[in-house]
Amino acid sequence: MRVALFGSPAFALPVLDVLQQEHELVAVVTQPARPVGRGLRLQQPPLAARALELGLEPVQPERLRGNREFHDWLAGLDLDVAVTAAYGRILPQDLLDVPREGFLNVHGSLLPRWRGAAPIQWALISGDSETGISIMQTEAGLDTGPVRLQKATPIGPNETAPELFGRLAELGASAISEALALLAEGRLPLQPQDESQVTIAPLLKREDGLLDFNRPAAASYDRYRGVSAWPGTFFHHAGQDVKVHGLRVVPDSGDTPGTVLDIGPAGITVAAGDGALLLDQLQSPGRRRLAGRDWANGAGVKPGTILGT
Repeated sequence: MRVALFGSPAFALPVLDVLQQEHELVAVVTQPARPVGRGLRLQQPPLAARALELGLEPVQPERLRGNREFHDWLAGLDLDVAVTAAYGRILPQDLLDVPREGFLNVHGSLLPRWRGAAPIQWALISGDSETGISIMQTEAGLDTGPVRLQKATPIGPNETAPELFGRLAELGASAISEALALLAEGRLPLQPQDESQVTIAPLLKREDGLLDFNRPAAASYDRYRGVSAWPGTFFHHAGQDVKVHGLRVVPDSGDTPGTVLDIGPAGITVAAGDGALLLDQLQSPGRRRLAGRDWANGAGVKPGTILGT
């Protein structure tokens, strides 16, 4: 099949490999390069960089809506189908109508659960035991189109967002491979989503990483796993945001949430709304990462200190 791929982050790389190996990949479309770091040096999205390595010149429009030049270019490719994998933009209807079979989206959840931009993170934050990949027929709405194919996978109890991203990227490549084979044979199902089961996964904000000691310890651990790629976990102490680089649930409990229960070689044990948390690596602003006990010594934190205020 003649295929174009729309994507940007590393999640799309296994999909790129499958499309190039199994079909006629005629175009790769990504978001433009963006300035990053203190020097504001332009950096290509991972998919664009990989395409260049393969000798494919990525197309990187600044906008899609009302972009007649891009529409006409896409129409001239004579596409059977287009595939999106974390492209990061809502496609206007005039583009969706260009390929003969429309657009298929590789989405990192079992729709209709976790529609939106951060399905992998919110599955972890919410303590889900299962997630997967949905191949969805793209509509102009937010992940509202009918599901064409799904593949489920369990979530490990200690799995973090980067780990789950990597597994789902590979599963997504397998799923789109199977979906396109069925599509070529005219056997790909079309199942409307159950609107009563919809949950939304919005983009993460920095405050989503706040460690609220009033939450149950298990819920804080799930959030820690979900925000581990960005924004990371932090709590307030002495007017500063302290980053948490290691966290796990421990059985201690029985005090005001945020109270330091113990400081030892393994880290700082802090009471939560239910249970307790062990913080084993901490970092104050502008400082290097320290073992929990060393951070406590430097910050003047002792058993009985209340963190998070």
